[in-house]
Amino acid sequence: MATGTISSAGVGSGLDVNSIVTQLMALERKPIDLLGVTKTKLDAQLSSFGKLQSAMSAVGDAARALTSASAWTPTTVSSSDAAAVSAISQGSSPPGNYSVEVSKLAAAQSVTSKVVPGPTSVLGTGTLTIELGKWFTDPPDFTPNSGASSVSITIAPGDDTLEKIRDRINAAGAGISASIVNDSSGARLAIRSTQTGETNGFRIQVADDDGNNGDASGLSMLAFDPAGSNQMTPAQYASNAELTINNIPINSASNTLTDVLDGLTVNVQRVTTGPVNLGVSRDTATIKKTITDFATAYNTMVKLVREQTAYNEGSKTGGALQGDRTAVGLLNQMRSMIGGSSGATTAFTRLADIGLDPQRDGTLKVVDSKLDGALGRMDDLKAFFSRNEVGTANDGFATMLRDFADNSLSTDGLLTTKQAGLQSRIGAIGKQSAALEDRLTLTEARLRAQYTKLDTNMAALSGLQAYVSQQVAQWNRSTG
Repeated sequence: MATGTISSAGVGSGLDVNSIVTQLMALERKPIDLLGVTKTKLDAQLSSFGKLQSAMSAVGDAARALTSASAWTPTTVSSSDAAAVSAISQGSSPPGNYSVEVSKLAAAQSVTSKVVPGPTSVLGTGTLTIELGKWFTDPPDFTPNSGASSVSITIAPGDDTLEKIRDRINAAGAGISASIVNDSSGARLAIRSTQTGETNGFRIQVADDDGNNGDASGLSMLAFDPAGSNQMTPAQYASNAELTINNIPINSASNTLTDVLDGLTVNVQRVTTGPVNLGVSRDTATIKKTITDFATAYNTMVKLVREQTAYNEGSKTGGALQGDRTAVGLLNQMRSMIGGSSGATTAFTRLADIGLDPQRDGTLKVVDSKLDGALGRMDDLKAFFSRNEVGTANDGFATMLRDFADNSLSTDGLLTTKQAGLQSRIGAIGKQSAALEDRLTLTEARLRAQYTKLDTNMAALSGLQAYVSQQVAQWNRSTG
């Protein structure tokens, strides 16, 4: 009997080996599929707890803001003539009133050169020496600043036009700036101190390469030294601001005074004809926002927990944390805390007393009229939120929520340990799935080997049957 090699499973016998093995492997894969479903649920829970962690962190931050002393000290400033005198509070200025009168503004020195035909006009070469200091104008006398060094600028051939001299001055960092002023008569160089104040005046001495440092031609036309050679015209000498605050004389090199009144930056813009009143008062709007931000952060946390633990009757689906005891317990603890009382102050005992009314769904409703009234008792309100007696009934509400949030997010806190547990279970499922995949690979190889052998045997039997049938048919013909 002649036999051949079967090149594809099932070809010789008609047995569908691939289909049989595929179906058997689908049954063998059921445990891995179930693990995948479980992992998907755990991934969703882990993601939800990550959201809860972020929301709880926001609650802690908002509560922490209310326990900070700086939350209760912000002030705002009003001015009876803001165009003349204004001020900005840095938050630490005590409430009060200040009477300000300005007799003189701080100014920078400014001088201008004689007119030349245009910006490209050549002046001449030589050296400019610039010193900063104080001018005494009657008689003209200059005193350089103690410890300061003069700056020398060499004007070489090719750099001696008006515009290139301007550029050399501006690049020198000598405490002055130069610009070109053009009009119908021509161009001139305007030089100005970069800062106001009487000690920021300047003197320009010239060593002119034409040999004459005192004439109005060549580089010496830029000299400004009234006690020596003076070819530039003073538009303004440097001066300090002079003012009084509550009749106290103040002298300042700048029109912005940062260290005269505690916590205030005072800006003077013009000379006054009478007293300007600066009123410093508590910034209740900012304090109110800090309180409402706390309510918003708390409400966001409550709504998130309820959303993640809810069951939707219409869609017949539940949140990722439906029935999760950690999430439900967290919400219950927060609701119990918010609905409770505090002995931090006798003026207010419950959040509802200050206009944060607990609602049936666990959120807080801000009642502006109540909260505005509570802001009128700032010291009691501060104690109500921020008093800290280390976990006693006299703790303020913000202190309690801050500590609760910190504990929940700590290394061994509710949220942290829950996330760690979920991550551990997800990791274990990954390892279990990998092990099952390895076993399935071996199982598939074994099944294919078995059914391929069966296929071969059945093909051989089919060939034998055909041979016997052929022999029987021939025998019958020969004996017929």
